[in-house]
Amino acid sequence: MRSTNLLILAVAAGLTLAGCGAATTTSSGTGTPRAATGVRVLWMGDSIAGAQAPALEAALQAAGVAFKNATSAGGGNVVAGDHEVTAMAAKETWKTLKDNLASFRPTVIAYQITTYDWGTPRQQLSAYQKLSRTAEDAGAELVLVSAPPFKIDDFFKPHENAIKSAPAMAAKAAPGRYLDASALWGSDYAATKAQRAKDGIHSCQQGSAAFATWFAKQLGERAGFTPAAPAAWATGPWTGDERFAKLGCG
Repeated sequence: MRSTNLLILAVAAGLTLAGCGAATTTSSGTGTPRAATGVRVLWMGDSIAGAQAPALEAALQAAGVAFKNATSAGGGNVVAGDHEVTAMAAKETWKTLKDNLASFRPTVIAYQITTYDWGTPRQQLSAYQKLSRTAEDAGAELVLVSAPPFKIDDFFKPHENAIKSAPAMAAKAAPGRYLDASALWGSDYAATKAQRAKDGIHSCQQGSAAFATWFAKQLGERAGFTPAAPAAWATGPWTGDERFAKLGCG
């Protein structure tokens, strides 16, 4: 039942992908994957992006796109800000990015704004501009995407203003390369459309599949590949990833 629901949700949300070649395309581990496109996506972000990674990897690999998950739980941010925790995490993010540029050689760097991109608007803008320059120097295209709405609990409350200002700074830093995901998620984390897990922050399999369908379409338009139909990957082995069990997903 869960597999059937995943497929229905991925397709029925108004996110149907182009079906060109879909008949011969399957997700990793379920058949013969589509021929390689030459597109290599480095996926960056925090644990929210991490929960989306299993579905995104399945969707992109089914389309012949190489994928590397470079997300980090409790970090993943590029904005150092003035907080000791975020400064330490940002330092690690930049170091890991440097390593991945050398070893993975991405053609696309996709960064989802993190819950830890705390800092002033000026600091946020500077960090996103640095990320843009880094991608350009590496010969990769940068895509920035907004985070889904999430519960602003006691931990995040002191940083709410920074969380709210980050999307505008990302859009300013990368004109034409910023994706507003509110069309998919809406703006209320508690609404059904947001598809949040019990914690009000992360997504379960259904939400991750919906994001992968939407985001693969956006990337395909920019990077020149045809996304695989959800039927090729949405019910694959990724649905059993341990991340979802830890979130209490069904």
